[in-house]
Amino acid sequence: MFDAAFFRDPYPVYDKLRASSPVQKVDGAMGPLPVWLITGYAEARAAFTHPGISKDTRRFQHVLNQGGNPRNINAAVAATMVATDPPDHTRLRRLVSKAFNTSTVERLRPRVQQITDDLLDAIASAGSADLIETLAIPVPITVISELLGVPEADRDNLRCWSNANFAAGDHRTRDEASHKIADYMAQLVAAKRAQRGNDLLSDLIAVHDSTDSLSEQELIALAVLLLIAGHETTTSLIGNAILALLLRPAQLAELRENPSLIPLAIDEFLRYDSPTAIATIRFTAEPINIADVTIPADQIVLISPAAANHDPARFADPAALDIHRDATGHLAFGYGIHYCIGAQLARTETEIALAALLTRFPTLNLDPELKDLRWRHSRLIRGLQTLPVRW
Repeated sequence: MFDAAFFRDPYPVYDKLRASSPVQKVDGAMGPLPVWLITGYAEARAAFTHPGISKDTRRFQHVLNQGGNPRNINAAVAATMVATDPPDHTRLRRLVSKAFNTSTVERLRPRVQQITDDLLDAIASAGSADLIETLAIPVPITVISELLGVPEADRDNLRCWSNANFAAGDHRTRDEASHKIADYMAQLVAAKRAQRGNDLLSDLIAVHDSTDSLSEQELIALAVLLLIAGHETTTSLIGNAILALLLRPAQLAELRENPSLIPLAIDEFLRYDSPTAIATIRFTAEPINIADVTIPADQIVLISPAAANHDPARFADPAALDIHRDATGHLAFGYGIHYCIGAQLARTETEIALAALLTRFPTLNLDPELKDLRWRHSRLIRGLQTLPVRW
């Protein structure tokens, strides 16, 4: 299923699967492991909140071991907040939720604007750039790194390890990256414990050291998760949105003339080409029934927000981009208790990046020498590797 053609354009595959059955067993999605893929909108929402579906990878390690290739994922990475169920998930989410609420994100807005303006200043005179490398990556990774207190000199390595965690192909690459990023975070925690800073990681260290509500492994796992989740999907959202507009000059011109439309348009960008192609892994804790399909216990369940967001039963003419569409209710950030905690930050970063870019470069176009778009080979993330443009 996950071949080069799929990574270039997964939507024909999703449409074919959904038309056959919105819930079905697919071969080869995770090697020899049995996997059920959900591509329908109503079915995805039901699965996101189904009490018989679990995210606790520790509880279902025996299911993963059926593949015959034992994994060597760092324990902290394997047990992040997104791989837990209540009450652990509830406790961990509560510890970081304040840092990502609407009022806190609004206080970050001037800093996000400054970061964006500085990045555009740096490329303005060149007349051309790769917007993934010069804008879509550095905006969110700078913001989340500053929020966590990650030194600037370390961010390139962290970005490489983070990317590797999502790469399709040999799982050993992902396993090795999981150890590198967790080992780094353990060292950073030790350094901040010796000298606290005014950052979220220092705050979490204080919680660990003064209460019993956060173990050392959970502390490192939270740091890893916040860094990875804090930039990966936003990078893809910014890149996918810019590309969608460059391919539709009329809608690009409309947003340039009326930037107040951008916040509404972001929901449509999220629906149209979701940066989350397939959500992180889930398991059936018991036999469950969705859309008259029975999934036995101890099975892997993959929910595709990208496919659900193109379900014509929920969104009319889903293959068309329409910046005036009411796309609220899309599933790009998930649904239920695991709804993306950084959704508001991602929206704000994307809004500022798009508004600044469209205002600053009124003649922005795809590089005319571009032969083919290169997409990341990732089951989870839908995003461009490069986006060459000129102005």
